[in-house]
Amino acid sequence: MERTLVMKFGGASLATPKHFCHVARCIQEKFKTYTRLVIVVSAMGRMTDELMELAREVSPQPLKREQDMLISVGERISMSLLAMALADQGVEAISLTGSQSGIMTSNDHLEARITAVRPTRLLQHLEEGKAVIVAGFQGVSESKDITTLGRGGSDTTAVALGVALDAEQVEFYKDVSGFHKEDPKKIPHAPLFSHLSYREALSLAEKGSSPLHARSILLASKNGLPLHVLSFREEERELFSGTRIRNDQIVRSSEPIYENDCQGSNSTS
Repeated sequence: MERTLVMKFGGASLATPKHFCHVARCIQEKFKTYTRLVIVVSAMGRMTDELMELAREVSPQPLKREQDMLISVGERISMSLLAMALADQGVEAISLTGSQSGIMTSNDHLEARITAVRPTRLLQHLEEGKAVIVAGFQGVSESKDITTLGRGGSDTTAVALGVALDAEQVEFYKDVSGFHKEDPKKIPHAPLFSHLSYREALSLAEKGSSPLHARSILLASKNGLPLHVLSFREEERELFSGTRIRNDQIVRSSEPIYENDCQGSNSTS
C-alpha cells in the first residue's frame, strides 16, 4: 500500500545553506517509512520580509500583482536548493512551483485563498519514485496570475496538498517543540501539549500561542487530516516528540474541502 506523507519546513529550518543539508537527511530518513513524500518549503529566514521592504523602497505603494511576482521568488529559491541538497544525499527529487503543483486560488493578490488542487504533474513525479518539493505560500489564479496566500500560506499549502493526496498526515517542522499552553517567546517554559483536538488547537491559534495559523488548522479539521508539529532541531525532537492534532474519531471527508468551502466558520469538533 502506498503511504503518503507531506512535510513542511519553515523559514527558520532553511535559514542557511547548512540547514538544507540537515533537512535533506531528515527527508532521506522518512523514505524508510513512506513511499511517497511531498515537501513544502517556505522562503529562507526573513527573505519574504526583505523582498517586501525592497518593493517599498522602489515604490511607496507597490502594485499587489507585482508584489506577488516578487515575493513568490523566495520559496522558489528554497525548493531548488533543497532539491540540490537531496541529490547530494542520493535522493531523486524535483522542485515545483505552486502553479506547477496545481494549487488553484482566488484572484486576491497577497491574500489569495486556495480553491482547488489539481496535482496531475505532482502525482506523475510521485509515481516515478521522486521526492516532490513544492513552493509553499503561492499558487495560480483562474486568470493565470501568480498569487500568494498571505499569513499562514505555506502551512495552508501543506494541508491542502495533504488533503488532495490523501496523505496519512502533515508534519510541520518549526522553531518550537510543539504547541505550548502560552506563547513560548513570552513564557519560555510554558507547558507543551502532546495531543490536541482541532478545536483546542484552533483556540490556541486564536489566542496567539500557536505555531500554526488558524486557517491551516481549520482546513485540516474540515477534512479530518491529522497534523504533527515538531521541532526542526533533531536534539529537541529527541526530548519531545511534538504535538499531534486530530480528533479521537477521525472521519476523512469523502470529497476534498478547500478554503472556498470553509469560509466564515471556525466551528469544528
